[in-house]
Amino acid sequence: MSGDEYSGYRRVLLKLGGEMFGGGSVGVDPDVVGTVARQIADVVADGVEVAVVIGGGNFFRGAELQQRGMERARGDYMSMLGTVMNCLALQDFLEREHGIDTRVMSAITMGQVAEPYIPRRAMRHLEKSRVVIFGAGTGMPYFSTDTAAAQRALEIGAEVVLMAKGVDGVYTADPKTTPSAERFECITHREVLERGLKVADATAFSLCMDNHMRILVFNLLEEGNIARAAGGARIGTLVSTPAARPV
Repeated sequence: MSGDEYSGYRRVLLKLGGEMFGGGSVGVDPDVVGTVARQIADVVADGVEVAVVIGGGNFFRGAELQQRGMERARGDYMSMLGTVMNCLALQDFLEREHGIDTRVMSAITMGQVAEPYIPRRAMRHLEKSRVVIFGAGTGMPYFSTDTAAAQRALEIGAEVVLMAKGVDGVYTADPKTTPSAERFECITHREVLERGLKVADATAFSLCMDNHMRILVFNLLEEGNIARAAGGARIGTLVSTPAARPV
């Protein structure tokens, strides 16, 4: 891929997994949230506009609740509410410890704690150097927060989805169970889907592929990686779809 694929970004959408916020258990781990907030503050200090989507896996997962007999849509709504709790925790750390203006925007109306999600308002917040944290996923059951991240990134005009994981990129197999797995430096959306690589759900990847939205998969657990990713450093795996050549 050409060098400009790795140039620094002006506006990014950072996708964080809820499990990380819980430090591997139910609830919010203040140490983890504090570390993430510090890294986001470094990115903002570099002049990058940052939006964030957080999962709710440290509280609830609709699909898992369904397996235990709960109606799927209700379980998904519970998970959406969990994401808002994570959003409020991150907002608190960003504002209290780093003095960064932050707005939580929710796809489910809850006026006392969050603004309603309005794309043009979100873009205006970003232009004013505020961090915007999107809560409650897409506001609809059966759609993951990965899909919400892809949709929000497209709607606010982000240049890339920074997908923070517990591994340092996309591998040929799960590196935790297959030590011989090899990491891709670059790969296309279509290859990820055709190989069935477990990076994000297929809906999110299809949405990004159809709209040429880049995804950078990187390791959140290494200090400073969010700033490196936003700055265009060659870390993790860049997932992209080359533009069609003119006939």
